Amino acid sequence: MRTGLFRRWARLLSRKWIWLGLLAGLSALVLLVAGRGSAIAAAWLGHQLDYPPASYGVRLERRVTVTAPDGTVLVADVYHPRTAAPTPTVLVRIPYSKQLKHMLFARTVGHLWASHGYTTVIQGTRGRYESGGSYDPPFLNEAQDGRATLAWIAQQPWYNGRIGMWGGSYFGYTQWVLADQVDPGLSALMPQICSTDFYGMFYPGGAFSLESALYWATLSYGPRDVPLPPEQLQRGLAGWPLVEADDRAVQNIPFFDTWASHTERDRYWQSVDGTGRARQLQAPALLMAGWYDPFLPTQLADFEQIRAQAAPPVAEATRLVIGPWTHANTVTFPDGSRPRNYRFESIGPSLPWFDQHLKGDPTMAYPDPVLIYVMGTNTWRGESAWPLPRTRYTPYYLHSNGRANTLDGDGLLSLEPPGEEASDRFVYDPQNPVPSAGGTMLGPNAGIQPQNTVEERPDVLVYSSPPLAEAIEVTGPVQLRLQVATTAPHTDFTAKLVDVYPDGRAYNVSEGILRRGYGPIGSDGLEEAQTPTEIAIDLWPTSQVFFPGHRLRLEVSSSSYPRFDRNPNTGRDIPTERQPVTATQTVYHHAAAVSQLILPIIPE
Repeated sequence: MRTGLFRRWARLLSRKWIWLGLLAGLSALVLLVAGRGSAIAAAWLGHQLDYPPASYGVRLERRVTVTAPDGTVLVADVYHPRTAAPTPTVLVRIPYSKQLKHMLFARTVGHLWASHGYTTVIQGTRGRYESGGSYDPPFLNEAQDGRATLAWIAQQPWYNGRIGMWGGSYFGYTQWVLADQVDPGLSALMPQICSTDFYGMFYPGGAFSLESALYWATLSYGPRDVPLPPEQLQRGLAGWPLVEADDRAVQNIPFFDTWASHTERDRYWQSVDGTGRARQLQAPALLMAGWYDPFLPTQLADFEQIRAQAAPPVAEATRLVIGPWTHANTVTFPDGSRPRNYRFESIGPSLPWFDQHLKGDPTMAYPDPVLIYVMGTNTWRGESAWPLPRTRYTPYYLHSNGRANTLDGDGLLSLEPPGEEASDRFVYDPQNPVPSAGGTMLGPNAGIQPQNTVEERPDVLVYSSPPLAEAIEVTGPVQLRLQVATTAPHTDFTAKLVDVYPDGRAYNVSEGILRRGYGPIGSDGLEEAQTPTEIAIDLWPTSQVFFPGHRLRLEVSSSSYPRFDRNPNTGRDIPTERQPVTATQTVYHHAAAVSQLILPIIPE
């Protein structure tokens, strides 16, 4: 009797909580639409970011239109500080479909910046949010649309002559296409997890960033941004040819086909990336990058080019921040800990940065040109330049007796140059590629993951150092100079730097790949393997402290799939290849053919 009564009460309470949850969600939506919810959310966010109290009330002007040169109507919401005086402008061009979470984001940051004295224009890019036109093709209309928007802003009575832009990824791209503009132009930029080189992001080392491209395309091809279920995405990743991965996952997506088919830096990528955008930057930029973000190497190249070639006032004022982030998310460390949420980190610097460059606040938002997060010690540290001037580039040499395959092999990484040693071999089969485990891709699989299962494969060469007697900080660009041979006319070699804990757990730190041709092979299929070719694989830059008792480890293979697409080894057109073949890969490490991992060691 009592059991039945308890069950009835449980059902009633569960229904009650369901209805209360629905009522709370509906109330939040009503408040959001009415504009009051965004004020509450903005106040809460400002408190979380340690902003000073808001100084202005906010008036929202909905569905303000700008007409692009081809007649496409771009739609924006404009958040006005309640003041009669002209104000600086913050422009955000949002590439998302209009969904509740995106509305909440737009209303919150729009209200936040307006309440601190910035007229905030949040505009959908074409085919997104409330703007007209089509998202496909992405990139190619953003420059003309952005210029039309700047011209419109310059005609408004609230415009005071200064404009800043903010945002990451595609938001960042919408800033870079306007970076060279003047009168009207930008007075400050905040491009995050993005660079001027999308070709370099999609084709690092010449291999296609398959997982990133397919994740992005299947997320954004329709009217709403909805991630595919993992099993559906995997269906697209599997199989041949590469160019039909989108068809296998959902349907034909023309812009995915374009990305996959344009394997060289051709006219298409030149139209996307422009020429010398970093060098032609007209205003200070705060570049925010992530150690596990696919844009990191090209974003660091942007910073170096700005500092070396942009106009001196712009170069001197530009800043670089590199944090513990994947693409728009926060890294989870091996002990399960996570730094502060990326969303807070990406918005937090905006107000002091804009106050400095749009309002002339004498307080510098970032006194040091470079701010890095050092993983391992998990601390932030200011630096004078990138790469760090005090870096000691230190070679760690590969050794073995010819049996470096798997973590149970005899591969060794040491400071001692090699003598007369046997070479290592493995067979790369594109039909059975080495699976990616974490790394630097778009989507939920990015970040730090255990590598032990990967290291059990015979097609992975493993070279480990002895346990470290002292801590070593590795901060900067990492490169593997490898002596190789192959039976394939065209193939890949991959490299991965790994942190091995005293109990044997191994975690990825940085990775890289090189795709290239090796010429015709001999009639026996092994003739090529008699002559080493020196190659250089650029791994992702990093900042990682390896503690005493840990070991440095290098993995060498020919695939990391689906982070990178598979090279079919045939030398024919990779996007359309349907008949892959195996290749025997050889790695040499002896006195006449030295293979070495160059680590950027930072002295204490």
